[in-house]
Amino acid sequence: MRARTNSSSAAEHSRCPLRASRQECEMARIIAGTHKGRRLVAVPTDATRPTSDRVKESLFSRLEGYDALIDAVVVDLYAGSGALGFESLSRGARSLEAVDKAEAAVRTLRRNAEFFGAEAEPALRKEVTVHKADALKYLGSRSGPPIELLFLDPPYSLGDAELLKVLGAAREHLHEAATVVIERDAGSGTPSLPEGLEIFSEKSYGSTQIFMVEPSPAALPH
Repeated sequence: MRARTNSSSAAEHSRCPLRASRQECEMARIIAGTHKGRRLVAVPTDATRPTSDRVKESLFSRLEGYDALIDAVVVDLYAGSGALGFESLSRGARSLEAVDKAEAAVRTLRRNAEFFGAEAEPALRKEVTVHKADALKYLGSRSGPPIELLFLDPPYSLGDAELLKVLGAAREHLHEAATVVIERDAGSGTPSLPEGLEIFSEKSYGSTQIFMVEPSPAALPH
């Protein structure tokens, strides 16, 4: 199992308004690692919630403290522009599966994926696959290696029952030392978890809560 250490985190969101220009929407950037400073194209809609640089730095400092990034298989189920997944790749993750059901998000993901593929130096290229799919359906057909880092930043409108279904489906794909990051509105309360998963860290920042989840010891094979 990866070591767990305590550190602080914060969460806030910025939006890319529908009336914003393309230049105004291209503000997200990778803040550390091999692609530090690379600006990412944002999804041209206000339906997604890109995470600010300050919040990403805090979140990823925690993940690095948990040894959750190096050579990790990463899945982002509500990827948007893919900022969290691409930050993970820049900081040493092995591969990224970016999933979103919105066509605008998928187009943006494919464009940003080029920074780790065709537009990257050969030594810096990473495995990125983009999937236009509903999260639950994607998990039902997924056949990749065990997930070591899973991001779930679903729309705030996603109900607890639906989130529980997604977590239940994801559990079957998790590595025994996986870290799951769930972000949701503070008014939604603590998410219900399927058997075999447990929260090991919870942070509340204004209207946003971030939960860190892992497979429970009792669920691991003996």
